[in-house]
Amino acid sequence: MNDTVLFDFDGTIMDTNEVIIQSWQETFRTLAGREEDRDVLLKTFGEPLEYTMRNFFPEVPVEKGLEIYRGYQRDNFLNDIQLFPGIRDLLDELSARQIKMALVTSRLKHTTMQAIDKFDMEKYFGYVVTADDVTRHKPDPQSALIALDKIGSRPDQTIMIGDTLFDILCARNAGCTSVLVSWSLSLADKLKDGFAPEEEPDRIIDDPAQILQML
Repeated sequence: MNDTVLFDFDGTIMDTNEVIIQSWQETFRTLAGREEDRDVLLKTFGEPLEYTMRNFFPEVPVEKGLEIYRGYQRDNFLNDIQLFPGIRDLLDELSARQIKMALVTSRLKHTTMQAIDKFDMEKYFGYVVTADDVTRHKPDPQSALIALDKIGSRPDQTIMIGDTLFDILCARNAGCTSVLVSWSLSLADKLKDGFAPEEEPDRIIDDPAQILQML
């Protein structure tokens, strides 16, 4: 029986898609004098930011690119994000059932906590793991295993919900049940055409409330 839910942040519970895309576009405008194709950007969702920055701009010091990207987010992040529909109700119901919850994200702690504070979500999560807390990023299971250790849960009793292949593989590598949200933008093509066997999530949900059926 599942008694724990791990949540990814960006693109899973919080709609940060547009602010992420525009942060990249600002970086491309500044460093390359152009904007990048939106689909190219979507395919990088879930990757560690430094990794993607090096791939996009191998000739530019990564710190320079990060400052442009993060500067845009500092100015626009809190105004351009919102909870996905149904997430608040799901968190309330899970809390009422005393289901253990943690947040496992590749976002930096500062903006993660800003969003948690703005949307009054701290009360839901027994622990929050961010990019600042790990040395190995998703799909490595380190972040999930840290969260489970902190809240005293077992992988085989845990559901992990995300919107990228990194989340699916992180859940699998940690021994958790992997759940993909159908509102994922980065995996829209795979949701339409199908997954390779090694990428297949255990479950795909169209509505957050469907998680309650898995407890």
